[in-house]
Amino acid sequence: MNHLNNSRPQLSCVLILIAMTGLRATYAEEVGDRWGTEEREREYYPIVNIPLPPDTVVEAGAFAVLPDKRVAVGTRHGEIYLMDGLDDPKPNPTYHLFASGLDEIFGLTWKDDAFYVTQSCELTRISDTNQDGKADRFETISDAWGYANYHEYAFGSDFDKTGNQFVSLGLSESYNSWALFRGFVMKVAPDGKTTGFASGLRSPGGIGFDEHGSLFYVESQGPWNCSCSLKAVSEKSFHGHPASFEWYKNAPELGDVPEMPKSGTRIVTEKEHVKQLVPYAVVFPYIRMGRSITAFSVNKTEGKFGPFEGQMFLGDYTLSILMRATTEQVNGVWQGACYPFREGLSTGILNVKFTPGGNLIAGGTNRGWPVRGIKPFALERVHWSGKMPFEINRITIEPDGFRVTFTKPVDQATGGSPASYVLSTFTHPYHGGYGGPEIEQTKPPVRSVSLAEDGMSATIVIDKLTKGFVYEFDLNPLRSRDNDELLHRHAYYTVNEIPM
Repeated sequence: MNHLNNSRPQLSCVLILIAMTGLRATYAEEVGDRWGTEEREREYYPIVNIPLPPDTVVEAGAFAVLPDKRVAVGTRHGEIYLMDGLDDPKPNPTYHLFASGLDEIFGLTWKDDAFYVTQSCELTRISDTNQDGKADRFETISDAWGYANYHEYAFGSDFDKTGNQFVSLGLSESYNSWALFRGFVMKVAPDGKTTGFASGLRSPGGIGFDEHGSLFYVESQGPWNCSCSLKAVSEKSFHGHPASFEWYKNAPELGDVPEMPKSGTRIVTEKEHVKQLVPYAVVFPYIRMGRSITAFSVNKTEGKFGPFEGQMFLGDYTLSILMRATTEQVNGVWQGACYPFREGLSTGILNVKFTPGGNLIAGGTNRGWPVRGIKPFALERVHWSGKMPFEINRITIEPDGFRVTFTKPVDQATGGSPASYVLSTFTHPYHGGYGGPEIEQTKPPVRSVSLAEDGMSATIVIDKLTKGFVYEFDLNPLRSRDNDELLHRHAYYTVNEIPM
């Protein structure tokens, strides 16, 4: 290698170091004390490194739990490893290479003695027909979409109750749909028949079913999306980015092409004349709650992971953090809240999964974009220490305010005072530009608070709820009955509809 070629890695390292320094500084400046310190979080939810085999790169893109309780991981390099021992007190799992030669696995599920693998170019059924522990049969279930650009990732769901899977297709870069059905959600029936299901995606980070069994996908901040979000996917829905309109001619099952949205408006008004447009169910305020959120897993551990049963847990690639989200349907429209959970992961998080033992496995990479975590790739396990944190558990909407539940009883002095509940609001423009500001900020006063007798919930009343706004909660003054401070004082609720 000559000196010119040798200088390129050095220059890349310098540029990445500069980018990372700026990223950490920006994060610290913007987030401030909105998250609990990592030291406090560790007391309740320690992070354990999962050792990897020597000289093995595992950039986890998807996970699946097998009937024998092993956990499979699909990687960006296109391998599937089977792992045993993730839930051991001091994990040092065994790894078995089951398959290789695939292309950026971002969907992995197990059914009828086979893996169903979503890779950039297709949905593939992979099985071991001679039972020697190695994949020997690769069947294309669907390759009904195009693939021509490095940014055209594909994310696959688990099966729904009738055996369908859903594949969310990222655009060609941020602004274009150069290949067939890019920007669509595709429905793949059990027989492989593939049809258009929804449009308007930009750069999804995962797709699956929430705590209620409804289909959601994760959207990244960018054009027509001022912040990352969770979006509820219904048949024939449109999710904001018009680049995919080109392919309606190939998907007559979707009906008419949506009206072209007007840039510079608001989602709450634009959905009145773009009838297929679905508002964001949960907005993740930019930087304060991640910069590039990724796939989610629903906590069904029956208390093994602490007080957050039924909630969605998500990673963020850029900031190497984990977050929670809850959803509810109001007047037929999905909306909900997001909450900080855990800082301090070692790499950019691409996917998370609850293990058979009730722990949360997280993995990813720093390949492609700078991330806050210092490792190029990692697998880590988050488990509950058994000690109950004082946290905002869930926020739901009321006709004239909100109901906030907690993980521990709140003392009457702080919990019964309106001054303990500080709210602010903002909305975003709906426009074709990349990202966008928080605008039309307000600070609605809390008029009254009703604290439940057991201290586990509070109902707050405000003057007016406004559709299309994110309500930011800062509950710093609250104390539990044993005088704990909230581990995380902030939460964010997206209001699309107001109950009667």
